[in-house]
Amino acid sequence: MTKYIFVTGGVVSSIGKGITTASLGRLLRNRGYTVAPLKLDPYINVDAGTMNPFQHGEVFVTDDGAETDLDLGHYERFMDVSCSAGSSVTTGKVYQNVINAERRGDYLGGTVQVIPHVTNEIKRSIIALAKEQEADVVIAEIGGTVGDIESLPFLEAIRQMRTDVGIENTMYVHVTLVPTVGPWGEVKTKPTQHSVYKLREIGISPDVLVCRTEVPMPEDVKDKISLFCGVPPQAVIESMNVETIYEVPLTYEDAGLGDFVCKRLGLEARNVNLAEWKSLVDTLKNPKHECTIAVVGKYTSNGDAYKSIGEAIIHAGIPNNAKVNIKWIESDSLEHGLPPQEVLGEIDALVVAPGFGGRGIEGKIEAIEYAREQGIPFFGICLGLQMAVIEFARHECGLTGANSEEMTSTAPYPVIHLLPEQKGVVDKGATMRLGSWPCNVVNGTLAHQLYGSTRIDERHRHRYEVNNDFREKLQEHGMVISGVSPDYRLVEMVEIPTHPFFIATQAHPEFKSRPNRPHPLFTGLVAAAVKRRTSVPVA
Repeated sequence: MTKYIFVTGGVVSSIGKGITTASLGRLLRNRGYTVAPLKLDPYINVDAGTMNPFQHGEVFVTDDGAETDLDLGHYERFMDVSCSAGSSVTTGKVYQNVINAERRGDYLGGTVQVIPHVTNEIKRSIIALAKEQEADVVIAEIGGTVGDIESLPFLEAIRQMRTDVGIENTMYVHVTLVPTVGPWGEVKTKPTQHSVYKLREIGISPDVLVCRTEVPMPEDVKDKISLFCGVPPQAVIESMNVETIYEVPLTYEDAGLGDFVCKRLGLEARNVNLAEWKSLVDTLKNPKHECTIAVVGKYTSNGDAYKSIGEAIIHAGIPNNAKVNIKWIESDSLEHGLPPQEVLGEIDALVVAPGFGGRGIEGKIEAIEYAREQGIPFFGICLGLQMAVIEFARHECGLTGANSEEMTSTAPYPVIHLLPEQKGVVDKGATMRLGSWPCNVVNGTLAHQLYGSTRIDERHRHRYEVNNDFREKLQEHGMVISGVSPDYRLVEMVEIPTHPFFIATQAHPEFKSRPNRPHPLFTGLVAAAVKRRTSVPVA
């Protein structure tokens, strides 16, 4: 029988449910259990694909092409698993399925209601994921905060799950805030009490309370929370801010959460192997080297818009034994008077990030030109590859005015154009080239050296590609096409071999990076950055 753990949040939003879910999954994975993470999102969008990065943050893409909430990135990175379309369930997806079933006549003329039809569809999705991934444990995070109107159907569904599969197979973990107030920093438990009361009104009594706090909680505070919230003292888990988020599973293990969960769910007690995790955390906290990498993007004012890129850069510091400082730069700032040398003069490497639309594009091109001419290690991702091709076409191939069809329909040299299969596509949701696609890597290239293979698979999310009419011209002037689709139709990777480190990919390799398995492209970039830092004096 699969076990089900449901993670809810109270008091305030953005309290850390995603990291809690991911960390708990890590503890169970360290015990050898198969864990299937799941995000239940209350928003009415069918998926995250059409949502604004400034509002919602990053869109995370799975191998099977689902566009999802960024929390799935946390799950994959911490648990070292691959999520699927079934790992993300939204209100929009649930209602879409219910309405389609009603139109087919599946409900035999019955009145379709939130209970039981919507809640049944939510439960069906949860159980389907357990079967799909043959999971010992499903850990489902419910988005939003307890008390939100839109999350009520999901909370009712997980309440019903206890009746459906048994109390011994279900567990509720509630993440809450224990603030400090006043001049003496008095620890207050009342917000947590009220949050638990709200859960109880819905019919859910938490088994574990994960208490986010800025100061250590005295034992009398834990005892008070235990008494008023009806959970055992050992199930009141202190969760303070840590130096690196990858330390969180270790703090939970030290607090006894892993053993408590296994005992509560009747899971076999197994040896815990945390050696690898402790080693990578130690490297992150005590690195021997240091470097600075700039990320130029269109949405850097939202810290979550490029979450996976930031984490992949940090991961890449581990095998290089390096602390990587990330300098986030809005690309349009380079278009408004800031000279590249002022913004990029003291960096050790440059990443040009993905994005859509024309804003800030010329700023990205300026940054790439500066990095190429100054010999600064460069890595372009998706739109970053396209901008690298445009920059090279303009300044090395003599194609003045080269551009992308996405930015202008009148470019004299459209070196980036719309994929032929995208022509005529009207709907925006789930219509791009999405998910994992194979790529042939050219032997002897930098890409081949980094990957150690001539056949790779990476995740994609794009509509535009390098225009094959200009392939020969680019290669004549020194740009190497180092990765192509198996049918040789699509350019997947480019590089400049005369540069210390210059590579770009149409894919999103950041989605496959893990702290225990950093992505080779990011690892190579950080290695080049450390080399530059140690050999070139920084003013």
